[in-house]
Amino acid sequence: MAEDLQIIQGDKQTQYENLLPQIKGLISGETNFVANMANICAALKEQFHFFWVGFYLVEKEELVLGPFQGPVACTRIAYNRGVCGTAWAKEETIIVPNVDEFPGHIACSSLSKSEIVVPLFKEGKCIGILDVDSDKLDEFDEIDEKYLRDIIVTLGESC
Repeated sequence: MAEDLQIIQGDKQTQYENLLPQIKGLISGETNFVANMANICAALKEQFHFFWVGFYLVEKEELVLGPFQGPVACTRIAYNRGVCGTAWAKEETIIVPNVDEFPGHIACSSLSKSEIVVPLFKEGKCIGILDVDSDKLDEFDEIDEKYLRDIIVTLGESC
């Protein structure tokens, strides 16, 4: 298990390629889902300085706040509501270049400007989502989508 991350500079893809094996090392051998989600949030926040990084977990007909890094957040999100609830309902990644233009966006913080939400699956069922917010417009793209999905798959395999 790694105790410190090697933070590097460079383009986004290079940063993810450096971070992914470190995340695998952090969660390797640890079967506690909450602990692994917490370390993933911390690693992403530390490497990229995203405004907010966290998980929401499916509980009945809502998403409930899980481990996160950043300012306080909405505790519960209804199915098909906001970006997170929509990603859960559609079971697909959603990238929002400008959250103010997303119909029904839930503003946990007015400082959030763009967002990516990646569903987390277990045995073919969506059990939660990874939500990453930026305080910059148009922060996320297909590179984030690819590597955040890889991280989510790694999480699913560890627990």
